[in-house]
Amino acid sequence: MTKQTMNYNLAHFITSAPDIRQMPDDIGIEVAFAGRSNAGKSSALNTLTRQKTLARTSKTPGRTQLINVFELAENKRIIDLPGYGYAKVPEDMKKNWQKALGEYLQKRESLKGLVVLMDIRHPFKDSDQDLIYWAVDSNLPVLCLLTKADKLKQGVRKTTLNRMREEAKTFEGDVEVEAFSSTKGIGLEKLMIKLNQWYCPAIEEADPELEDAE
Repeated sequence: MTKQTMNYNLAHFITSAPDIRQMPDDIGIEVAFAGRSNAGKSSALNTLTRQKTLARTSKTPGRTQLINVFELAENKRIIDLPGYGYAKVPEDMKKNWQKALGEYLQKRESLKGLVVLMDIRHPFKDSDQDLIYWAVDSNLPVLCLLTKADKLKQGVRKTTLNRMREEAKTFEGDVEVEAFSSTKGIGLEKLMIKLNQWYCPAIEEADPELEDAE
């Protein structure tokens, strides 16, 4: 089995788009990051890419309703989806965003994985669960990152992680859960391993024992 890795330091901004029709051509591989407006998504992206300002934090959470596209390599992109779940966002803006999100998850052929970020102290809110069910219905693998994990003591963090892993089974899909902290680097390596699996699908070599058995 051949293993490859991506250099996330090379990520650079390409464009912002209000919907999939204004995004780059639907070829290659994309992984999308999504989360509530206060989940620490921008910090996670900046930590992953080792760039302090790659993903900028909006001064007004939930107001920036654009899909930000970053390129890692030719035809390999990180998609930064707008934050959701912010109470002060106008209702019409929420509806427009839900429509754009639905189109993206269901129609974007190059989308190969979804990272859903949630504050470890407030995981699996209704909006998070709706997004995950949406992804599962689209046969999309999901990695749930429980952010700000450094805010909990190690024992509580481990207990919460195990409980959320059990809860994730109810989605009945390819849904994994990991603890994450942008400030302490908790879970960063596991995030990179999962992303590498999505961006660089392993080339599985034929098993000679199976061939002999045929």
